[in-house]
Amino acid sequence: MKNNIIYSISFFAIIIALNSCNQKEHSKTITTDPILSEVEIELENLTNVWYPKSIDTVNGGFWSDFNYKWDKEGAQNKMIVSQARHIWTTSVLAEHYKDKKYEKIAKHGYHFLRDKMWDSINGGFHTLVGFVGDGLKVISKNKSTYGNAFAIYGLATYYKVSDDTAALDLAKKTFSWIEEHAHDSIYKGYFDVLQQDGSWMLDITEDKGYDNFKRKDWKDQNSSIHLLECLSALYEVWPNDLVRERLEELLILIRDTITTEKGYLTLHLHRDWSPVTFKDSSAIYQKQNFGLDHVSFGHDVETAFLMLEASHILGRKKDTLTELKAKQMVDHGIAKGWDNKEGGFYDGGFYYTQDTCTVVKEAKVWWTEAEGLNSLLLMSKLYPNNPEYYNLFQKQWQYIKKNMIDHKYHGWYAEGMDTDSQADKKVKAQIWKVNYHNIRSLINVTQMLKGEFILTKELH
Repeated sequence: MKNNIIYSISFFAIIIALNSCNQKEHSKTITTDPILSEVEIELENLTNVWYPKSIDTVNGGFWSDFNYKWDKEGAQNKMIVSQARHIWTTSVLAEHYKDKKYEKIAKHGYHFLRDKMWDSINGGFHTLVGFVGDGLKVISKNKSTYGNAFAIYGLATYYKVSDDTAALDLAKKTFSWIEEHAHDSIYKGYFDVLQQDGSWMLDITEDKGYDNFKRKDWKDQNSSIHLLECLSALYEVWPNDLVRERLEELLILIRDTITTEKGYLTLHLHRDWSPVTFKDSSAIYQKQNFGLDHVSFGHDVETAFLMLEASHILGRKKDTLTELKAKQMVDHGIAKGWDNKEGGFYDGGFYYTQDTCTVVKEAKVWWTEAEGLNSLLLMSKLYPNNPEYYNLFQKQWQYIKKNMIDHKYHGWYAEGMDTDSQADKKVKAQIWKVNYHNIRSLINVTQMLKGEFILTKELH
């Protein structure tokens, strides 16, 4: 009860300030570029609909579940990934807007991770806590490297804007925990699915309700690319030799091994990095296992950006190999997963033959469209002599405005209205849907259009 009172009192002033500020708009850049002005307005709308509404002043951290009208509705379980993403997002907003109130929100989230989600017995962050009986209890059965990576991402970025060394210390502690428990010293890279004490699950044969039990023996692109992302953030504020070594290790693994020669990511891989594939299986079995083996266009265009970001943070000058691989990944997404009629990237495809990638999941998911917007503009800046990238960027923004943004209640639909006509009546937030993809994209796009983005600044 004491902690609940503290949370409520400490955020009373913040909520008043936020509600007051939400009646005003942040200052806009005077510009003749209509897309920049529109993106800045949407960034404000998106920010204001999430904060302070999502701040949980009773239990700490952030509320997880909202319906399409932004009423709290659902279990309100708290997952390390979404809680940490809120910390990252509000830290970046604090930097972008030069506004301390977002730093205070990030601090609130950091305290929740520190006090409620860290495993004081085994180390590492729990994956999921939920309301059981009279309070929050751990309800996840095992730990996730992916989840702990996002904790580092949020904590390191919060330290960058706050200079709170205790938050950086917790990020370092999390890195050490991942390094000790998840890193494969023989084949390199990291396992994602771990037991509660951090031990590997390779010898576990009985599924006792474990999370992601089916892929316990595998490595995967998703945890790898987000480890790359989090270690980029950590190395930027803590240039430690081992962090650098692991960041370079992941960059090379993702670029040269996980990414195929065609320019898309292998989703799952065995310990020795040989692909997990169902290409030689029956059509029924392929369909049943589509989630484990397909072309994820969203991850491909996102990874193109994350590799270039990591290369920059590492100070790799004239990293032509990484730049060309990033371009190939975006080009493959455009060639195989882009909707030429309406715009937008489809969710997933499959190579049923060596040369033909068939779109299997036509859904256009919010995070894929956000990452596509970011990477298309990035490619247009890196390759200004190819006007196709900017043309597609313009079309992507028009697609998002028409099909993804809720102009009545604000926020983004989980899926585009063109592929799900009922998307406007579905939830706006849940533990896997927060705001880090689209807010990051809008901030990056704003900075690119102003000539201020770190990866392209020298081009202006």
